[in-house]
Amino acid sequence: MSNRVVGVIPARLASTRLPRKLLLSETGQPLLQHTWQAAGKSSAIDRLVIAAEEPELVQATRAFGAQCELTGAHPSGTDRIAEVVARSFPECEIVVNIQGDEPEVDPDQLGQLVALLEEFPEASMSTLATPIREREVRESPSCVKVVCGHDGRALYFSRSVIPYVRDGDPDQLLVGDTPWLLHLGLYAYRREFLLGLTRRPVSRLERLEKLEQLRALEAGARIQVGVVEHPAVGIDTPEDYARFVARWRARHA
Repeated sequence: MSNRVVGVIPARLASTRLPRKLLLSETGQPLLQHTWQAAGKSSAIDRLVIAAEEPELVQATRAFGAQCELTGAHPSGTDRIAEVVARSFPECEIVVNIQGDEPEVDPDQLGQLVALLEEFPEASMSTLATPIREREVRESPSCVKVVCGHDGRALYFSRSVIPYVRDGDPDQLLVGDTPWLLHLGLYAYRREFLLGLTRRPVSRLERLEKLEQLRALEAGARIQVGVVEHPAVGIDTPEDYARFVARWRARHA
């Protein structure tokens, strides 16, 4: 079996707004299992593995047949991924970072991440963004914005509104070809770049904005951004999970 492209789902039970969310099972199966099954439909990924921080998660994931590896305690999911990749996948070329709390992740978008690295060999990593068409999203510091060059290369990521419209009414630009892009938390990395990135100290801009991808930009890396119209919905609150359960039940009625 080829291991050229490895998808890794970092998982931990600690979550501030929705504790133990990855094991919530109102649909009859854990939230993490939904993510595993959705990501497993991507033809671009040769191997899929969960990187779990707690033995309880390892036991739960193996119950539904997932490959899961226990990791040490890490400050981020990226570091958990790097531990598993360094230990178990020495031959892989591309690593796809899949958020465990996105049970409706689009397999085609995972494939797009891989395709971006194949199309742009000078890129060290790839990610996705979607047009912002709502003022609340544009203004929210919890919604990360990205500005790209004409070739899709990321210029900067910020919690602030970028680009800033100096003249005129910015709300008029929310329709049509909006200048604002919402960054989505999906990434693909070239293996050696990922391992090197996690060995670097937290960078100055990363510390200020609390955005890991700025460490890569400050190091001079090229991050290639693909634009998608419909992002997956992450589960961060009880309300998010209730809406997901309702959608799932409607599809399986």
